[in-house]
Amino acid sequence: MQTTASERRAARYRAVWRWHFYAGLFCIPFVIWLATTGSIYLFKPQIDALLERRYDHLQIDGPLAPPSAQVAAALATQPGSVLNAYELPAMPSAAARVLIGHGSVITRVFVNPQTLQVLGSVPDEQRFTRLIFRLHGELLLGARGSLLVELAASWAIIMIVSGLFLWWPRQAQGAAGVLYPRLRRGGRVFWRDLHAVVGLWVSAFALFLLSSGLPWATFWGHNLQTVRSMFGPSTPMQQDWSTGTADDLALAAAQNTPAPTAHQDGMPMKDMKMSGMKMSGMKMPATPDDAPSSMPGMTAAEMAAMPGQGNTGPFDAAALDRLVPVIAALHLPPPALIAPPSKAAPTWTARSDTQDRPQRVSLVLDGDAGRVVSRTDFDQRPMLDRIIGTGVAAHEGQLFGWPNQLLGLLTALGLMTLCVSALMMWWKRRPDGTLGAPLAVSGSTPRLVAFVAVAVLLGILLPAMGISLVAVLLVERLVLRRIAPARAFLGLRA
Repeated sequence: MQTTASERRAARYRAVWRWHFYAGLFCIPFVIWLATTGSIYLFKPQIDALLERRYDHLQIDGPLAPPSAQVAAALATQPGSVLNAYELPAMPSAAARVLIGHGSVITRVFVNPQTLQVLGSVPDEQRFTRLIFRLHGELLLGARGSLLVELAASWAIIMIVSGLFLWWPRQAQGAAGVLYPRLRRGGRVFWRDLHAVVGLWVSAFALFLLSSGLPWATFWGHNLQTVRSMFGPSTPMQQDWSTGTADDLALAAAQNTPAPTAHQDGMPMKDMKMSGMKMSGMKMPATPDDAPSSMPGMTAAEMAAMPGQGNTGPFDAAALDRLVPVIAALHLPPPALIAPPSKAAPTWTARSDTQDRPQRVSLVLDGDAGRVVSRTDFDQRPMLDRIIGTGVAAHEGQLFGWPNQLLGLLTALGLMTLCVSALMMWWKRRPDGTLGAPLAVSGSTPRLVAFVAVAVLLGILLPAMGISLVAVLLVERLVLRRIAPARAFLGLRA
């Protein structure tokens, strides 16, 4: 039996509608979650400043203690810890932020720079905005949560692309219901227009947010790392975006492992054979295995700053004191941090960790001479890093100030509106006893060459989505269609 052109168009429309429905069915809870947590994280600078305001307005009425003494006071709070980084104060009245590490844990310690009083501390992973970051990207489930979020973001892209196909005006008369909603019509028309029109206006921004967030995902991000290493510069450069908690903890552990010193590279004193040497009258210093836990006349802070005490590793206090004024004079975008040599970097380094990533700077330092050896600005990074860095900054709402935050917030609110309106439309049209999915068209399968081509392309670019798409098609065709109750509930063809 021959089908008319209008019947073929209707079949195509219904087939795309089904994919749009099922993509939304999976995505809506995650989209609401991502929009909510993302809206909060957009205002990270303001939230951090609010939560830490008591550390930013101290009564400083005298000379400041040297940075090394501030670090020593912080290290004394956790025996066995090492200096991870020293953050330059953003204002004269601010407490010193000293990042100390032990294993893979980094703790932020707030120290009065004049009195050396420790005002408070918090593990970096337990800061409010850091918890929001993990909730947003991993659901606090690690790699499994990251994969779920990646799948939801990938299917949300399918949802938006198919939604634009459904929105495309075919029999519209005027802009009503196409470019602006008919809010006075009420009922199903109100929710349909709200869904379609808001979807149109936020689609480009939503697609950008979804795609720019993928480099953080564990699965997609690691694939991107492979591509980056294949086509990147001959001299590797560490990427400055996260690809999951596991990678962050591994980097923290490397940063918290002091770089070996000359005497550590050689033979330990207790293992050396000193035949021929007259040791009478010499009092050898204790080796680390039997070093005393305290020394008369020294404070805990002074002990913490001594090389080789406990597990603190070699901390060159004089080098830090030399470097702080040098880096402060450069006026790096805050927060600016100075880090000692470690397993992650064999020399002293400094960096700007500003969320406006195109403003970031990385420095290699000479601690002995107190000077900058080399500087890497954002525009010197590989092209791929610059593209991703710019996208990440815009994703976080920090690329062009408060308008960026407002645009991100409006996009998140638009996505929430899409989810609520979709649920309302489904609730109003759902028949009893079935899921309410658009019924599959009987007869021959409609030709969807363009849509299938887009789906295949997205499946290649988003492999997690592509794998799940194939799995869904196989389960539907080989299992669900053969079970009569499931077939009827889902509206499938026999």
